[in-house]
Amino acid sequence: MHKPVNIEKRQFRILYKAFLLRVVDLELLSADADTTRLLGQFAALFAGISYLFTFWLIFAGGRFSPDFLWVMEHFLIATTMLVVGLFSVLCWESIFPDRGDVLVLAPLPVRVSTLFRAKLSALIAALSLSVLSLNCISGLVWPKMFSATNGGGYLGMLHSLVAYWATMLLAATFVFGCVLGIQGITSQLLPRAQFLRLSALLQVFLFFLFTTVYIIEPSLEAPKALVAPENQRLLAWLPSYWFLGLFQQLNGSMLPAFAPLARRAWVGIAVATVVGAISVLLAYFRVMGKIIETPDIAPGGRRVNLPLRFGTLLQTAVVLFSVRTLLRSRQHRMLLSFYLGATFAIVLAYLGTSLRVLKLLHGTAGDAVNATFLVASIWIMCFAIMGVRLVISMPLTLRANWIFRITEIRGATAYLSAIRRAFFVLAAIPAWLLMAILFLLRWPTWRIVGHLFLLALVGMIVVELSLYGFHKLPFTCSYLPGQSKVHVVFWGCLLVWVPLVAARFEMRILSRPLDFIGIAILLILIAACARWRTTASAASVEGLIFEEEYPPELFSLNLLRNMGAPLTRSNVAGASPKSL
Repeated sequence: MHKPVNIEKRQFRILYKAFLLRVVDLELLSADADTTRLLGQFAALFAGISYLFTFWLIFAGGRFSPDFLWVMEHFLIATTMLVVGLFSVLCWESIFPDRGDVLVLAPLPVRVSTLFRAKLSALIAALSLSVLSLNCISGLVWPKMFSATNGGGYLGMLHSLVAYWATMLLAATFVFGCVLGIQGITSQLLPRAQFLRLSALLQVFLFFLFTTVYIIEPSLEAPKALVAPENQRLLAWLPSYWFLGLFQQLNGSMLPAFAPLARRAWVGIAVATVVGAISVLLAYFRVMGKIIETPDIAPGGRRVNLPLRFGTLLQTAVVLFSVRTLLRSRQHRMLLSFYLGATFAIVLAYLGTSLRVLKLLHGTAGDAVNATFLVASIWIMCFAIMGVRLVISMPLTLRANWIFRITEIRGATAYLSAIRRAFFVLAAIPAWLLMAILFLLRWPTWRIVGHLFLLALVGMIVVELSLYGFHKLPFTCSYLPGQSKVHVVFWGCLLVWVPLVAARFEMRILSRPLDFIGIAILLILIAACARWRTTASAASVEGLIFEEEYPPELFSLNLLRNMGAPLTRSNVAGASPKSL
């Protein structure tokens, strides 16, 4: 009598474990890759962020004012909502089963409801792990500080601890439910082929929405700002402030200014949970049969193929393959959009407010050039190239790599020249043209022309630095997670801090022709040295890399040389250390 129930529970456990480890697309990973190691790295990254939110309390000392505590409460809540939102968008493709899942599971006696519960539970577990990792340190230390607003003492600390974690989990539930609702409703209203096309745009839009709101939302934590009539319309569209009010309610530190926000939070949680769960559940029963029947991408209309040339036949083939892969692959477009969106958020935060951007577009042409925008242009150039470098490292279809393996008849330096042109076409030239149009429309002066010339040299240098050690064709090499990339962190920090100093130095030399010529010559020499270094690295390898591997933990004893001779005491005694 209880046998079907036990079988269904066992099916759920098996599917749950499989889907939890498939939050990352396994087809992109190397044969030696370890998914749990990658998930552990994400958890360690979030734990490090939590440590950064907390460690400076050692040096602060003393009590904090209520205004500062409200700011920190809102900051921690908004950061958690941002991480959950980005993670939900990244797991967009994991909510529904793919074609392989349906082909394998459809003939088996597995209910759709079991599949739905396993998928949803795996995503909730992954999101819970991210929330737990992000707040593993701050969620234990900061509630002690927040207890100052509810009376303090051990009971107040425990009260704040429970309120803090409850607020974070409810905020994560709200964001995840909103993403589920958007995906479920659009999948119900649109045919599957059009839904797949729209999914990429929705992912990019949600990513830009989450990052932009997190960066530019104003600071309204004080009760006076919360009750101001001019802020009420804005607060109605900022959910992070709703959960600030909810935390005050759960923490026992409620003020009249927080009461409307807490009510909005409870209503938002109820609506997001119900709409998200019901819409996705209905979509499951609707799209299960169409996943096999409908192609992933509907055929497009007739297109005009222009005879583009980018040099030799090999260079043209590699560039066109890179461009078309990036334009046709939803996953790679999404990843690149995420990187560009993060760059946009960083630049927007540095510029201060959106009003400053509007001043750039609508100000008078006679205004002096600002070093702030020079820094922004250098950042856009550098991070656009770094984003393309990271995206092309992710493969498209590993099962098709045999085509590139059997056609590899040239040396690595020939492919390096083609890959270099692909970098310029995908990243450096579009970023430079964008900056040239914006700056020349705003400041049509010779100083801007000089800055654009130096910006082009900076782009060449960053391209060469990105290509050093990159002995692969774009989108063809398997991805190997879990490797320690300290130099990536180093170059990332360098590309953040160097433009801050270089732009202010550039402001002084743009009005001095001799100094400008000297800096231009110096950058040309650096670009030439970086190009020589990258070419020498490519010439030192035997061929391209198509399968990433971990460094070997066992080394050969070089015994094949003595395979024909028996292993005797004299042979072992006469063996030199070099042979071992």
